[in-house]
Amino acid sequence: MGGQIQGGPPPMGGQIQGGPSPMGGRMHGGPPPMGGQMHGGPPPIGGQMGSGPPLMGGHGGPPQMSGPMLGSSPGYQQGPPSNNGYPQHPDVYPNNTGMGYQPAGQGYPPGPGPQQPIHPGLQSQPARRLDPDEMPSPIQVMKDDQRNRSGVFVTNQKGLVPPLVTTNFITQDQGNSSPRFIRSTMYNVPATIDMMKQTAVPFGLVVSPLARPAEKEFPPPIVQMGELGPVRCNRCKAYMCPFMQFMDGGRRFHCLFCKAATEVPAEYFQHLDHTGQRVDRYERPELVLGTYEFIATKDYCRNNTFPQPPAVVFLLDVSYNNVKSGMVHLLCSHIKDIIKLLPRDEGADKSTMKVGFITYNNTVHFYNIKGVLAQPQMMVVGDVQDMFMPLLEGFLCDPVESEAVIDSLMEQIPAMFADTRETETILAPAIQAGLEALKASNCAGKLLVFHSSLPIAEAPGKLKNRDDRKLLGTEKEKTVLVPQVNTYNNLGQECVGAGVGVDLFMFNNSYIDLATIGQVARLTGGEVYKYTYFQADLDGDRLISDIKRNVSRPIAFDAIMRVRTSTGVRATDFYGHFFMSNTTDMELGTIDCDKGVALEIKHDDKLTEEDGVYVQVALLYTSCGGQRRLRVINLGLKTCSQMADLYRSCDLDTVVNFFSKQENLVNRCAQMLACYRKNCASPSSAGQLILPECMKLLPLYINCVLKSDAVSGGSDMTIDDRWFAMQAITIMDVPSSVVYFYPRLIPLHDIDVDSNEIPSPIRCSSEKLRDDGVYLLENGIYLFLWIGLNVGMEWVQNVFGVHSAAQIDIDRTELLEIDNPLSMRIRDLIEDIRIQRHRSMRLTLVRQRDKLELVFKHFLVEDRGLDGSVSYVDFLCHMHKEIRGLLS
Repeated sequence: MGGQIQGGPPPMGGQIQGGPSPMGGRMHGGPPPMGGQMHGGPPPIGGQMGSGPPLMGGHGGPPQMSGPMLGSSPGYQQGPPSNNGYPQHPDVYPNNTGMGYQPAGQGYPPGPGPQQPIHPGLQSQPARRLDPDEMPSPIQVMKDDQRNRSGVFVTNQKGLVPPLVTTNFITQDQGNSSPRFIRSTMYNVPATIDMMKQTAVPFGLVVSPLARPAEKEFPPPIVQMGELGPVRCNRCKAYMCPFMQFMDGGRRFHCLFCKAATEVPAEYFQHLDHTGQRVDRYERPELVLGTYEFIATKDYCRNNTFPQPPAVVFLLDVSYNNVKSGMVHLLCSHIKDIIKLLPRDEGADKSTMKVGFITYNNTVHFYNIKGVLAQPQMMVVGDVQDMFMPLLEGFLCDPVESEAVIDSLMEQIPAMFADTRETETILAPAIQAGLEALKASNCAGKLLVFHSSLPIAEAPGKLKNRDDRKLLGTEKEKTVLVPQVNTYNNLGQECVGAGVGVDLFMFNNSYIDLATIGQVARLTGGEVYKYTYFQADLDGDRLISDIKRNVSRPIAFDAIMRVRTSTGVRATDFYGHFFMSNTTDMELGTIDCDKGVALEIKHDDKLTEEDGVYVQVALLYTSCGGQRRLRVINLGLKTCSQMADLYRSCDLDTVVNFFSKQENLVNRCAQMLACYRKNCASPSSAGQLILPECMKLLPLYINCVLKSDAVSGGSDMTIDDRWFAMQAITIMDVPSSVVYFYPRLIPLHDIDVDSNEIPSPIRCSSEKLRDDGVYLLENGIYLFLWIGLNVGMEWVQNVFGVHSAAQIDIDRTELLEIDNPLSMRIRDLIEDIRIQRHRSMRLTLVRQRDKLELVFKHFLVEDRGLDGSVSYVDFLCHMHKEIRGLLS
């Protein structure tokens, strides 16, 4: 893929415009110099900004930040250490903390009301360590939002800021799409390019076009327009939506995206009422709802013919590692249950999807599973250089009609390869085989590939072992985080071209080069699952649960996604798993309810305040029942000429999801806050850090992103783990990114056994852990149960069946099933948490002061990291320093 492609470059190629930007590299050396000049550099406010008391008296800055995350940047001076070992600001006043974290106005909606320093009484006390509890708390912000914004969220106006993703709310779609499908970083867009530049707040959207509606929410209705097909604007091709305005008695409509007028087709004509609205609008979803689907006509199909129902092909690596770990036997014994879960269209009584099976080691084996056969037939393709499809029919079959043959095949595969000594595997030819099989049947679909080791057999896609984890965290890390050959990128593009997505399930015991083979998943809209050191008895449940969720969830095939915006702005950069052959269309072999796509919108002209900004996302796809459809997602935003209006209407969770796919974050964050301080906050001493209400958690979350494995994973992790974390972030929707960057830490020692609510989480800091406590920590990928050494005997007895914490067998990955209310409540809670996440999380037990505690503590994101990464408090001080640098 040359540099010009905009849409899913290798995960770290700097020059390409679209995918996650190089996430390592520059950031490790600490933020670049942030001189006074910021885009047009604000002049110093009222005299010497730098002369007030600093943020924190006795110690002015973070501890020596030489860890992998923040080197001391050139603009940051460290004075001599004070008595408590912290460096001092050069301009410290010895006996004055001057600590003044101030939120801008309290309550909802945040207003620019009077701003009081939080600690007016502290001004004259002797210097002291800042109290982390007095820093803005995510737990408190989530609780407040749940209290103020739960219930019904009605989308009847443009620019309404939705509740947080952590809040329980029900969307009532009245013309703007539900925030489950689309969220914006801002709901009031600056009218000028200059204001956009100055505030530095990104204008980004995170779209999850197939997100599942919450309980009591309606799925998007399906509109059948017959032969006419969807009505569209003649000029910009936007689809009919509530933003279109009818005129001339209903004979023409005015498009709010491009301002052109279009004749209404005769079959679609309807009279207008006295308010200028069509009299049939409440019978037509596309005139009143933010999200709906059209059934597409042949013009929207490949070769102008309606598609076949898609298929799922299982590709099973049957080499020594997968057989020995028990994986082959396990998967074959569960296939029967898995294929019963294939999805079906709404209203259909059964799934029409077909299935096929391929096994491979250093050759590829196809199976004929036609229902009329007494036994499955195996066909081996030995020439892996030139893969072809040896079967004319009987490869893809209906799982019900072929049930007996598939059952028989699943008994034969483990027996056939039980004594294999084959360790050198291929991979690319097997994926090619799956693709050829789908192409021969003329249908879209997806390949589930179960693979064990670096493909080193003589065949296309053969790889060298280039494992050198010492490079991680250095300037050279890019060399091992981009593909070593193009085979898998080309294969990915070929798959997308045929409407095929690829999901990789990896069972590696050593380096497998995800950075290279993962490209085939990345470019097709797929994803990677990883089970390093897999053992069927320990990890089997997790694997089967992941496959079942993968196969059964709502999914679209052979999709193209296009984002249209009103004049003055346009979508420029795209982040996620897809392929782009031009600058506007994202092509996806598959996309499902768990994936998010992020995009950046830039101004190309100035906007007027009365107009607003309108966005329409259209996803053209084939449903699992083989119907060609268009899902349309509409969102209207306000525009503003006052900065305060922008800072009042940002969605921080979406900002952080968007930022996690970028680089140079410290700069960006400081600039956003400095601009607020300069233009929106009431004047106050430089010693006070003033944060806008809706962004008061920005420093915390940015620090969490910087500390995450994807951004600053160094040589303490493997190259595959690092790439895995990077791809996981690239496709995260907003609910996933919130908990990934700031994990949930839930106390269990005083849990109410009669309730079925998840207990309130606490702040992610070791200062919150009690020796006699038990805590669950989860971030959507990892799940830990931390047990204090002094936890009560009765609690340990009820849940673990032993007398003290010291006797607990911490190698277990599931809790014992003990028949008492506490044991049942804890097991149900863990199950509830797992159900909320896209992947099945393996439970890891951690006893206080055991070796594993170091791994657990890595996720206590408010604390100073063992790798030298800074704590929340210290990062806040660092941000304050950067902001003052920008303002002076």
